[in-house]
Amino acid sequence: MTPKEPAIVAELGRPETADETAQRKAENSRKHRANQTALNLVGATVASLAIVAFLIIVVVRPTPAPAESIDYITIASQAQVNSDQPLVAPVLPDTWAANDARFESRSQVPTWYIGFVTPKTQFIALNQGIGANPTWQAAVLDNATETGSVTIEGVTWTVFDQRDSASPGNFAYSMATTSGDSTIVLHGTASDSEFEALATAISPELDAP
Repeated sequence: MTPKEPAIVAELGRPETADETAQRKAENSRKHRANQTALNLVGATVASLAIVAFLIIVVVRPTPAPAESIDYITIASQAQVNSDQPLVAPVLPDTWAANDARFESRSQVPTWYIGFVTPKTQFIALNQGIGANPTWQAAVLDNATETGSVTIEGVTWTVFDQRDSASPGNFAYSMATTSGDSTIVLHGTASDSEFEALATAISPELDAP
């Protein structure tokens, strides 16, 4: 069997020598490694840019400005025509804000509601039921269990402390009292001191016991 003749390289006009073949293969390997290094560099750069973009968009995005407080005192004045009982609208420092205020029927009881954001950015809801019944109070308190009482500015409030519960949500702490034909219920996530501040602001509007 006749041995196969080496291929003639066009640019040489003759077959490659063993050294030339080795040099060609070495050069091809070098170019391949260089290409791989460049591709790896591009890939690493793209990945780094993606991480930076994620941090800018998700982590370092600016904090949105707080929502403008609702003028609950004006809304209470407008809603007063629907109630023969004075609607509670306490005067509070500017560090307090309201994010909701409405007069509605709840459990068939006319109800005045204000949602407060406290100075420590916690939440307290004020509910005033006109001619309220036990069913209304249980619904507004999310069936919380009485745990004690507290007297603030001469007004005695029943306390419903659920802070040790697994998931108390917006009913972590609640307070309830009566004034004339109204039942006032406060509930939310704030501290005792912020509940006391709100109850103190409410007290001038409540009937003396």
